[in-house]
Amino acid sequence: MSEPPASDLTARGLDPVAVGAALRRLARADEAPWLHREVARRMAERLAIIRLQPAQLIDWWSWLGAGAELLANAYPAARRIAVEPTPALRSRSEAALSPPWWSTRRWTSPAPIVLGEGDELPRGTQLVWANMMLHAVVDPPAMFARWEQALAVDGFVMFSCLGPGTLRELRALYQRLGWPVPTPNFIDMHDLGDMLVQAGFADPVMDQETITLQWPSAQALLDELRSLGGNASPSRAGGLRTPRWQRRLLRELESLAGADGRPALAFEVAYGHAFRAAPRLRGGEETTVSLDDMRAMVRGRRAGPVS
Repeated sequence: MSEPPASDLTARGLDPVAVGAALRRLARADEAPWLHREVARRMAERLAIIRLQPAQLIDWWSWLGAGAELLANAYPAARRIAVEPTPALRSRSEAALSPPWWSTRRWTSPAPIVLGEGDELPRGTQLVWANMMLHAVVDPPAMFARWEQALAVDGFVMFSCLGPGTLRELRALYQRLGWPVPTPNFIDMHDLGDMLVQAGFADPVMDQETITLQWPSAQALLDELRSLGGNASPSRAGGLRTPRWQRRLLRELESLAGADGRPALAFEVAYGHAFRAAPRLRGGEETTVSLDDMRAMVRGRRAGPVS
């Protein structure tokens, strides 16, 4: 089978149909995955380094990102907009963010609104927050471009996603057994930084950490992985697996256990943030600039260079 052309979005290593199926299944869960909640907590700690206090923010893939209450605590006066990729997840956000949940916390901001991912986004946002979702996006550069358009000048994006070191032990096991790949491709954080710059962001900062999880059994490991999504690689095994194959997989997963008998897997988490730069006009080019951007450019010229 030939490789897909570079223009084919699946060349990124994601099957959009499989991504959609995983999102529909995750929307039926009782809560967002534990790993998403933990990474959201860690990412929220990084908000302290940003001086800007957003008047309006967008929480992308809000329900699965598990950052709603963290953002409300960090920015109690901000107008918050949740954006969801599927109707089912939009319903989960609408239920989670509707009164009396909102009214009982005495925050001073307007009640949140929930949009679908294809809806028109309000302009002039100061923060786009996207926790643990970019690795499930088929076309990350297009996503960065949408975020850049929604942000006001000097607004910022902050995101996290899985990196290429994720589940390296599982991939090695599958390779050793001659099985099709168990995961899609994950994008290196340096490539994400390049995409940010190409989308018009300034001063991108990228870093990563590895979180190693352990489970009491191979079955518990598989249950946790299922709660995180699914294998959306176009090169994954086709068709349904048999009970016999699953028993073989469980036996093989036991080989990932350490001295304590608990199988473990590593998850590389990449973090990134960047600011939307003011547009630059070059002579001889026709350029469309919003009124808010023009005002920001004028303020910048009046202020002059900062030493």
